[in-house]
Amino acid sequence: MEGGGGSGNKTTGGLAGFFGAGGAGYSHADLAGVPLTGMNPLSPYLNVDPRYLVQDTDEFILPTGANKTRGRFELAFFTIGGCCMTALLYSAFGVIIEKTRGAEDDLNTVAAGTMTGMLYKCTGGLRGIARGGLTGLTLTSLYALYNNWEHMKGSLLQQSL
Repeated sequence: MEGGGGSGNKTTGGLAGFFGAGGAGYSHADLAGVPLTGMNPLSPYLNVDPRYLVQDTDEFILPTGANKTRGRFELAFFTIGGCCMTALLYSAFGVIIEKTRGAEDDLNTVAAGTMTGMLYKCTGGLRGIARGGLTGLTLTSLYALYNNWEHMKGSLLQQSL
């Protein structure tokens, strides 16, 4: 036998042994006599026993007598996270539009709101994108109108004189 006994596999130098192309490997014939009683086959993708991945117990430790449903405080995190993500999208669109146009005005606000609504509802297909864009356009237009109401009212008074 070569190499001090074993299965007779040749060892090669370089990186081939590192990647499993050479070295002391085992063939199926070498493992034929090994008893596998009480063991499930290992997963070829995870290299672990799949029995360890089954979660048949609770994931969290709960106080005695507590129910397993989420409370209002825990459910609020989802709402807060969604609002923060929408605000982040709106702000990012506003900054990008402002830098692209080189102007800081209400048109940026309306365009950013429209684009945010379109992206927020993009999973609903073209109809959802249109509805989201229209909602964003309406809300930001109303905000821009409200924000500039005094300015517009002053302009109308000057024109009437």
